[in-house]
Amino acid sequence: METTSRLLLVLLLVTGVAPPAAPQTSAATHNQWTSGAPMPTAVVGPVAGVLGGQIYVVGGASNFNPVADTQIYNPATNTWAVGVPLPSPLGDAAVAVVNGIFYVIGGENNSNGTSVLNTVWAYDPRTGSWSSKASMPTARTVPVAVVENGIIYVVGGWDGVFGDGGLDTVESYNPATDTWKEESTLRVGKMAPSGGLFGTKATGFSIAVPDGAAQCCPSGFTGDNEAYNASTNTWRSLKSDPRARGFACFGSVGQQLYVAGGNNTQGPALNVTESYSLPGNAWKTLAPIPQGTIAPASTVYNGRLYCFGGWDAWNGNDLDNVQVYQP
Repeated sequence: METTSRLLLVLLLVTGVAPPAAPQTSAATHNQWTSGAPMPTAVVGPVAGVLGGQIYVVGGASNFNPVADTQIYNPATNTWAVGVPLPSPLGDAAVAVVNGIFYVIGGENNSNGTSVLNTVWAYDPRTGSWSSKASMPTARTVPVAVVENGIIYVVGGWDGVFGDGGLDTVESYNPATDTWKEESTLRVGKMAPSGGLFGTKATGFSIAVPDGAAQCCPSGFTGDNEAYNASTNTWRSLKSDPRARGFACFGSVGQQLYVAGGNNTQGPALNVTESYSLPGNAWKTLAPIPQGTIAPASTVYNGRLYCFGGWDAWNGNDLDNVQVYQP
C-alpha cells in the first residue's frame, strides 16, 4: 500500500501536477474544520481506521450498491491509494483496530439493510490479506465498536427486521483468542449510535455510547447517553445529547467525545458538531461541520477527527468529501 502511494506521488510530480496540500492546523486553528482531497469513490456507510499512519476507508455503498473497496488516505500527503478489497461487499459495519490488525464486524450486503451479517473480517498489513474470524453471535448492521484493553466491544445496531427496534445487545470480542462473549445490555436499545473511549478511567466508566435511533428506518431518534464499565460489566446513564441523532461522524480525543453531522429525520443531514465530556458529564456546541453528512466513515488520527463521505440527506446524494476537525 505504501508503494502504491509513493508511485502516485511520483506520477503527479512527473506530470507537473502538484498533489493537493494536506489540511493544516496550528495553535490558532482550534475548533475549526478543514477539507482533504476528495475520495476516489463516493461511499455511504463505510468504516475507517488507522494503520501505519494512513487511514483505511473500507466498504460502504455507492449508488445504493454495497462495495468491497479499500481506499487509503495519507494525511501527510493528502493523497489517495487503492488497497486490497474486502472478500465480499458490505456496508454499515462496526470497525476496530487492535495490534495493527483492521477488523470489520457485521454490517449488511444489500441495499435495504435486510441482509444483515455476523461476519468478522481481519486485514493484516504485514501479509496484505484479509482473513475471516469467529462470527459475531448476533448478526447486526449499524452497530458501534469501541476498543478497551485490547478487547472489542460491539454495541447496539439493528437486526434487519422492519418494525424491530434498535438492539440493546452488547458483545465483546477477544482478538487474541478469537472468541466472543455476551455482555450486559444497554439500558436503551439503539441503532447507529456514536461511541468512544475516554482517556480518564477514574470512575471506571470509560466507554460512552450516545445517540442512535430507537426504530428502523430510522425513527425515534434518542439522545440517550450511557457509559460502560468493563471491569464490572455495568452501564449507567449520562446526560443526554441535546440534539438527538444517529448515523453521525464521531471519535474521542482525550477526555472528549466529538459528534458531528448525522440525522434526526429522514430529511437533510445535520451540520451540528458537539463534544461530550465524561468527567464533566456535559455537552458543548462547537463549530458546525461544513457539509452535513449521514453515515460517513469516521476515525481519529493525531488528535483530529476525520469524516469520510456519507449522504447529504437520507437516501440522498453520495458524498466524496473529506472533512477534518481540529479540536
